[in-house]
Amino acid sequence: MTALHDAFQQRRPAGMGPAEWQVRCELAAAYRLFAHLGWHELIYNHLTVRVPGTENFLINPFGLMYREITAAQLVKIDLEGRKVEPSPWDVNPAGFIVHAAVHAARPDAQCVVHTHTTAGQVVSCQRDGLLPLSFNSTFYTGRIAYHDFEGITLDREECARLAADLGDRNVMILRNHGLLVCGPGIGDAFAEHYMLQRACEVQVAAQASGAPLVQPRPEVAERAAAQYERTARQGNQNTLLWDAMLRWAWDLDSGFVR
Repeated sequence: MTALHDAFQQRRPAGMGPAEWQVRCELAAAYRLFAHLGWHELIYNHLTVRVPGTENFLINPFGLMYREITAAQLVKIDLEGRKVEPSPWDVNPAGFIVHAAVHAARPDAQCVVHTHTTAGQVVSCQRDGLLPLSFNSTFYTGRIAYHDFEGITLDREECARLAADLGDRNVMILRNHGLLVCGPGIGDAFAEHYMLQRACEVQVAAQASGAPLVQPRPEVAERAAAQYERTARQGNQNTLLWDAMLRWAWDLDSGFVR
């Protein structure tokens, strides 16, 4: 990671601090990876990260595809959705509402991700939500929140309800809508989304197979969740995964670092 960190910093614009430039590069890489993995909704949906040492956060320019986003293009806004620095790009109000709600309520949530993946939306439409069926789904035993659909997220009053439903959890299914995850860093949020997305994909495929389904015993599912908590959220696995994903993003196209 040190070599890649140095490569990022070599392209840092004059007048920008190294910490902000690092998170800009990593967020731009995340956008490119989400595009590569098919987790985008054209110009919609958002990944945001707090600017180190501030309450402001970075969000994608409204109108760009994920595969186009670069570090310097990310728009810096405050918790009221106002641009902190000049930018030729606007911000999608719907995206701001969702992400500002989490950033404001959860200082520990440095990165917030919201997607409309097909599998995520399918599970969000199911009455019982995510089921403890697969390896990945057991990671969320007793650790997932739900928020009822209220229409397009344009109402500031929904912020408080959304934040209250999330509580202290890092993963939430927005019913009839999609997935929302957060974490103390971009890599943590990426890992949460990857595992949640995989769990949704397997659930949808298993249900479509028509075969009788087997669920692990509740105590086994809880044990798996506790193991994942120790090894990923509190261990070093998320860091190892994110370092590998950054190398992949760089190999795919290093053009996001500009």
